[in-house]
Amino acid sequence: MDTLSPPVGVSAKPSKALHVGLWFVQALLGLTFVGSGIWKALTPRPELAAMIPWAGQVSPAFLYFIVAVDLAGGLGIVLPSLTRVKPGLTVLAALGCALLQASAIGFHFSRGEAANTPFNFFLVALSLFVFWGRWKRAPIKPRHA
Repeated sequence: MDTLSPPVGVSAKPSKALHVGLWFVQALLGLTFVGSGIWKALTPRPELAAMIPWAGQVSPAFLYFIVAVDLAGGLGIVLPSLTRVKPGLTVLAALGCALLQASAIGFHFSRGEAANTPFNFFLVALSLFVFWGRWKRAPIKPRHA
């Protein structure tokens, strides 16, 4: 069996609706992660801690690491596909975003904050959709020099 062929019953060309859906979700995730990173970076720590208590209970280095991961994930889930420069990085960014959110879920559960995790679960699902879509079903072809 040729591993490059689509599975039986799956059309060789993804639908336009799938492409549109993936771009919509990529844009939504990009805005969410970049926005979250900028918000965490620019909000004074005491104000941030009043809104999200964990931010005042972790080291500043950890908080700014999360800021960097948010920004990298948000930019990485959109820009490589948009520019078609190394679009495979979008797949890795989507996986990274899913792993970040899965880690956040574990972090919140460990602190007895399970009620704070529904949005994290939603972001995991959206990130995995982009991961699957851009890796298996509707990859973006790289720009040729």
